[in-house]
Amino acid sequence: MSPKKLFARSAAMIALTTASFSTFAEEVNIYSFRQAFLIEPIMEKFTEQTGIKVNILFANKGLIERVKREGELSPADVVLTTDISRLVSLTSQDLTQPIQSEKLNSNIPSQYRDPENQWFALTTRVRNIYSSSERIGPVDITYQDLAKPEFKGKICTRSGKHPYNVSLVASVIAHEGEANAKVWLESVKANLARKPQGNDRAQVKAVKDGLCDYALGNNYYLGKMLADPKQVSWAEAVNINFPNQNTTGSHVNVSGVVLTKYAPNKANAIKLIEFLSDDVAQQMYAEVNYEYPVKVSVQPSKLVASWGQFKADTLPLAEIAKQHQAAVKLLDEVKFDL
Repeated sequence: MSPKKLFARSAAMIALTTASFSTFAEEVNIYSFRQAFLIEPIMEKFTEQTGIKVNILFANKGLIERVKREGELSPADVVLTTDISRLVSLTSQDLTQPIQSEKLNSNIPSQYRDPENQWFALTTRVRNIYSSSERIGPVDITYQDLAKPEFKGKICTRSGKHPYNVSLVASVIAHEGEANAKVWLESVKANLARKPQGNDRAQVKAVKDGLCDYALGNNYYLGKMLADPKQVSWAEAVNINFPNQNTTGSHVNVSGVVLTKYAPNKANAIKLIEFLSDDVAQQMYAEVNYEYPVKVSVQPSKLVASWGQFKADTLPLAEIAKQHQAAVKLLDEVKFDL
């Protein structure tokens, strides 16, 4: 590296206020959308097993733009993120590089990794439909049912433009085509009990408060609410239902990881990514955050397992991701959030 580039990279590292990154041989640098409470214990295990120090920069937004802005001077080796849309955004902007790894291919089912090996899922999460345990009880339901007239005024959801809902709409497009998806989306909007607002937990609270009977939400929020004394009554007010069990299967999203294009510690980064796909890290993901391990042989937590087995949509996420822009367009066309 030229003295000029070396100085620029050093300056970029010094500018980081939330992490002290460097490029010594036994280190690896992470930019993480995922929260510290989950990631830090896993990284401690990795360091314990390998002797490789892990430096982490946490942020809930702006990391993709940062990697792009830093370019080849970026200290980031790995980006950890939630939602398939961010993984695709990183790869589509040419900010990643492929990994050829038999371990990753063995640990991660093909539908949960990029066909070109640019991104890899680490956990899965289901887009469930919650129902009022008092007024409705457990139900055999599909996403398509939410468009039926009998559901009018009974559904709550967060913004349609949130990545979790964009991915769901993209999956409907992938299965049924854009025209049918638009009709479905218009009907779901007409059935909403209120304007889309709040997060997934807020929808469950709305069911408890009697504002609606059904709510869209990711599975792990139920575990989080049951662990929170202030929210346990919300969780106890709903049943968790896995949609489309007799058709396509429930829509599944992921958290995942990429190796950055200019990773200064590439070998260590690949070791870390392989570790995250293997038993120790997979079990920690399952226990701490109520997510489903992407490695099939690792079991979910006892609480998550108690919700029952389910059939997941087998359509590769890469195919669903191709419809993300179309999904955003439809959400705008039907003015879903207005």
